[in-house]
Amino acid sequence: MARKITYQQAINEALDQEMTRDPSVIVMGEDVAGGAGAPGEEDSWGGVLGVTKGLFAKHPGRVLDTPISESGYVGAAVGAACNGLRPVAELMFIDFMGVCFDQIFNQAAKFRYMFGGKAKTPVVIRAMYGAGFRAAAQHSQCLYNIFTHIPGLKVVIPSNPYDAKGLLIQSIRDNDPVIFLEHKALYTMEGDVPEESYVVPFGEAAVVHEGDDVTIVAFGRMVNYAKDVAGTLRKKGVQCDVIDPRTTSPMDFDTILESVERTGRLVVVDESHPRCSMASDVSGFIAQEAFGALKAPIQMVTAPHSPVPFAAVLEDLYIPSPARIEEAVMRVKEYK
Repeated sequence: MARKITYQQAINEALDQEMTRDPSVIVMGEDVAGGAGAPGEEDSWGGVLGVTKGLFAKHPGRVLDTPISESGYVGAAVGAACNGLRPVAELMFIDFMGVCFDQIFNQAAKFRYMFGGKAKTPVVIRAMYGAGFRAAAQHSQCLYNIFTHIPGLKVVIPSNPYDAKGLLIQSIRDNDPVIFLEHKALYTMEGDVPEESYVVPFGEAAVVHEGDDVTIVAFGRMVNYAKDVAGTLRKKGVQCDVIDPRTTSPMDFDTILESVERTGRLVVVDESHPRCSMASDVSGFIAQEAFGALKAPIQMVTAPHSPVPFAAVLEDLYIPSPARIEEAVMRVKEYK
């Protein structure tokens, strides 16, 4: 039975249900337990935005506060995964993964390959990402493209509460390391989510709006912007296919290819920087595989090649906007 809950609640519910189902699932990170267990404190603070709130009381001994050392506890999570546990490590922000690159890139991502498929590393690393919170250059980046580049990692970017729960459950059950990224602006978004446990498979894109004029591929928060733009343009007679890849590794290129071969026009919306981005990756794939089907040059709507500014007016200009998406769609639609 489905009911409306927030993106944040959907993630919490996924963690709770998997910890109930499988005693090998543990949660670790900074303040994920907080003051829980101290005199007068029976509940956890739940991390910086309360995503793990309540889990300490339900699953004592399996919600572990760590020192402020991302490299240390991500390394510990990788080691625990190699020894029979299924850790879910929470980093407050994706920006802090920079100090964990060796543990993620050189260790977790490579164990299955280096040991001939005999090793498994079922670790999930959760982190917030994205601009819009006035958190400035070191707490607002979109770095999913970097992790997508590394063989052996799976990268998940849910855009709504339903996918957040189903994809996180799939991530926890997966036997490979998963980078699970949550846009901080989506935590209060509400959507229909079943009470029961379910999975959303990796590598299966969702077509969230259908149309035959223009294909829009968007990632994370940008999916909702693109969907709104498609609804507005439908009233003006422009029909858009909006595709949410859900995961960037594995990536469902087949759904994108089928759509572009039908529409002949592609707009890619990516909150990250333009160079070596998911936008450039999708654009390059279509240029190689479906160049003859294109009726207009591919358009990328991205953030500029710049750190995220702190000033509100500059940050608002930095983030790809619905207006910019609509302009790009009309540019390819009207191209002669």
